[in-house]
Amino acid sequence: MTEPRFKTLTPETMTPEQRRVADAIVRGPRGGMRGPFSALLRSPGLADVAQKLGEHVRFKMTMPAPLRELAILLTARHWTAQYEWYAHNKIAREAGLAPAICDAIAEGKRPATLSADEAIVYEFCSELLSTTQMSDATFAKTRECFGEAGVMELTGTCGYYSLVAMVLNVDRQPIPEGAVPLKPLR
Repeated sequence: MTEPRFKTLTPETMTPEQRRVADAIVRGPRGGMRGPFSALLRSPGLADVAQKLGEHVRFKMTMPAPLRELAILLTARHWTAQYEWYAHNKIAREAGLAPAICDAIAEGKRPATLSADEAIVYEFCSELLSTTQMSDATFAKTRECFGEAGVMELTGTCGYYSLVAMVLNVDRQPIPEGAVPLKPLR
């Protein structure tokens, strides 16, 4: 198991700005400093803005939790972000996303069975992440199903969790002992 590149900061080693941001994260809906936030604290302004965006994306958008988690898993798989996958694979299953969907995504495959809404989220996120563009057909289908707000919520979810994945990958944030890592797809 690798060690994170950024050592965990303690209240004694944090600057006042880092402590303010860390306290806001701990007092917020996450309830703790997990995932990318220890690394992000090296830039407290960025950490603060990122944690506020993440709070909105994860806890305040209208996209149903299983669909939001599907978008997060697709993003984690795209980046082979081990910790992001580890954390959100569990959250996705608890939110009601079928284990077979999670397992297929882990293998880099399109799930065999998707509801109509899941298929639209899968197509939208997969296309955006793999091509960095959006076809008119996929845009129209997604807008018809989820509205323009839903298009932006899916875009924002992929964008925010891409940032999280990159931070986690740069930090080499480890997954817990015994957790199954994603296999590289590339």
